[in-house]
Amino acid sequence: MLLEKLVVRRFLMPNVSIGSENDDSSWRVLCRLGGATALIAVLVAPAEIIIGFLPGVARTLASTVTVVDWFTLFQNHWFLGLRSFGLLNHFGAVLLAPTVLAIYSAIRRNDEAYAAFATIAFFVGIAVYIASSRAFPMLSLSSQFASAATDAQRSLLVAAGQVMLVEGQNRGGILLIEFAGFFISAVMLKTNNFGRVTPCSGMLGNGLLMVVEVAFMPPHVVWGWQLPLAVAFL
Repeated sequence: MLLEKLVVRRFLMPNVSIGSENDDSSWRVLCRLGGATALIAVLVAPAEIIIGFLPGVARTLASTVTVVDWFTLFQNHWFLGLRSFGLLNHFGAVLLAPTVLAIYSAIRRNDEAYAAFATIAFFVGIAVYIASSRAFPMLSLSSQFASAATDAQRSLLVAAGQVMLVEGQNRGGILLIEFAGFFISAVMLKTNNFGRVTPCSGMLGNGLLMVVEVAFMPPHVVWGWQLPLAVAFL
């Protein structure tokens, strides 16, 4: 997500106006906090890449084929298991919450209705994304599997783990976050505080990410998100 790039330049420039409340210290604190969390969120992607290149990580993840393989991964390398289920992405999404609020404080005077709509969409997207995460449920199931005493118990836990793997493919929250990022960038384009390059980059980046997300999304999930997005454009 390119939302981080949209805010770094903006919130490291204290002389930029934030509307009629330019002198309100609370808004200034929020903008600085949003800039700081955006800078931290930028580090999430490099961290993912670095972890992927650590010795043995690729080989370990390549061996996770069955549910029992995933349970074994969580038992032996719990952080890699959580990371494979999007732990760092969840962390990065949460970090962007103050950033989006700070952007809202900067653009709401230009188009309050659309700014509020995009901000709400972002937080709904985060809620859906985190609620649909199966990282910690899988960690819990792996612990139960390790302590299971009978084959019947292990079979039930394997079945539950299979359900977790299927449900973990649902990335509708990510799509909504990217949609909100696109919409926020469009509102930013209407202001004079951000120039044209930053908002256009945000619209292009989030637009491309939505296309990629839909292209690799299971068909039943795509159809499930058509109605909410159609309503949003009414």
